[in-house]
Amino acid sequence: MNLKNKLVLITGASSGIGDACAELFAQAGASLVLVARRRKRLEVLQQRLKERHNTESLVLASDVSRVGAVEPAFQALPPKWQAVDILINNAGLVKGMEPEWAISAADVDTMIDTNIKGLLTMTRLCIPGMLERGHGHVINLGSVAGREAYPGGSVYSATKFAVRALSRGLKMDLLGTPIRVTSIDPGMVETEFSVVRFGGDQTKAKEVYAGMTPLAADDIADAALYAATRPPHVNISELFIMPTDQAAARMVHRKGSATGGRK
Repeated sequence: MNLKNKLVLITGASSGIGDACAELFAQAGASLVLVARRRKRLEVLQQRLKERHNTESLVLASDVSRVGAVEPAFQALPPKWQAVDILINNAGLVKGMEPEWAISAADVDTMIDTNIKGLLTMTRLCIPGMLERGHGHVINLGSVAGREAYPGGSVYSATKFAVRALSRGLKMDLLGTPIRVTSIDPGMVETEFSVVRFGGDQTKAKEVYAGMTPLAADDIADAALYAATRPPHVNISELFIMPTDQAAARMVHRKGSATGGRK
């Protein structure tokens, strides 16, 4: 499926997997709506894509976790930029490693509002137009945490279990239409994810990937591009992608470990 002249909206586009998706979809000829909170980063990305690929793009600096902000911002866009062909619900985060009873209410709200409500808001904004135009694709970024919980990650896991359920349910709701739905569940990907989890502590974040080779943002962007470019009759429902050094959420081979490398 050719992406030239298709409009792709990417949330969380200012870094990591979102940035990598923007690069690959721009290279494939798509136009982009780049959504994230950090306007300056989006503008740098926009300029880079223009220089490398002559990409037509629009920056939408808004927070998907705040429906009262992102909904009117989207609805104020010119009609051409609301006609989204592919929605990539990438925005998501995790806060802390506390046990379930100790995590702060603010962190719980942040994860639920971003990972679940933000995804729902953008889906609700884009699906009606896709149905009206008779084509479209929703790609949701989940996680291995949406397949198995782990200590210190129960709330985050709950939000990613929700993403998986919402992806399956959306496909059922859309049965009989040409709209496709894909859920991509990665294992460990080295991005700003762990930096956010540990409140900006770079040392702790680096320790997460010590002694192993994690996935890169480009690996997941490549999977999203693969799903989006299948023939229209092919729906890639789920992609579960792990580093070779990872077998489960908390089972990782770390080279040089005295305990056999599993942690």
